[in-house]
Amino acid sequence: MLIKDLKALFHKELDDIYGPDEVFTFFFMLTEHYCNISRLDVALNTNLSVTTEEKIRIFKALESLKQQQPIQCIIGETEFFGMPFKVNPNTLIPRPETEELVQLVLNSYDNKKQGHNASILDIGTGSGCIAISLAKNLAEATVFGLDISAKAIKTATENALLNKVNVDFIEASILEDTAWKSIFKDLKFDIIVSNPPYVRQLEKQAMTSNVLDNEPHLALFVSDDNPLIFYKAITKFAAQYLKTNGELFFEINEYLGKEMIALLTDNGFKNVQLKQDFFGKDRMISGVKQ
Repeated sequence: MLIKDLKALFHKELDDIYGPDEVFTFFFMLTEHYCNISRLDVALNTNLSVTTEEKIRIFKALESLKQQQPIQCIIGETEFFGMPFKVNPNTLIPRPETEELVQLVLNSYDNKKQGHNASILDIGTGSGCIAISLAKNLAEATVFGLDISAKAIKTATENALLNKVNVDFIEASILEDTAWKSIFKDLKFDIIVSNPPYVRQLEKQAMTSNVLDNEPHLALFVSDDNPLIFYKAITKFAAQYLKTNGELFFEINEYLGKEMIALLTDNGFKNVQLKQDFFGKDRMISGVKQ
């Protein structure tokens, strides 16, 4: 089957669901992934064809897209901070906003020009994208990643190997403070960073089905009556396990910026800064332990 005919079929079947621009992107992601044919190759040669086996795999992906499954889950990988990451239904798909959180941590580290091997903990590591990106860019740092999900830890470990970095992954719940004393009793951190669950149940209706049906709710949602449950636990943990002048970084719910400022301030953090993402939404906050 010719690539140009396959492309026309994708637009016919999917444009009404996603729009032609996104379908265009999906198609070339799939042909590159399954056929090793680049976008440039297609542009230069309209008579390129795919094998029967490749056609079967692409048709299967087409059916998955019609069911609004995320393209990242269909091909089993995505890119984050310029690196490849395996993704599956056990982890959230890394998002561009979280890349901004990683860059915020890196900028702060560089500005302080820390002269020692920093110790970093990523809480709720999921696919490991934050921890691994920091380990890749701070080769001298010791990086840990914590998650309650054994399946997420398995994926994160595979991603660390894929990107050739060393990260110590720990399976535990940050909500169970009795575990802290045994797991972290001899550890103090220069940096603690987290992108914990923060979507309230009341916000579910604004979310698309491809997220709701394909990403782990454990990593997404919190109750309406206690939306800061993870932030409270992590802030309490950070107050104990950060070194003096150590830094705490969060990705946050855009509607709860004021509450987050109050949480960090009330727990004795100084230099609390609320920052916006590239959409202008309150998305990140940081503070320094006194």
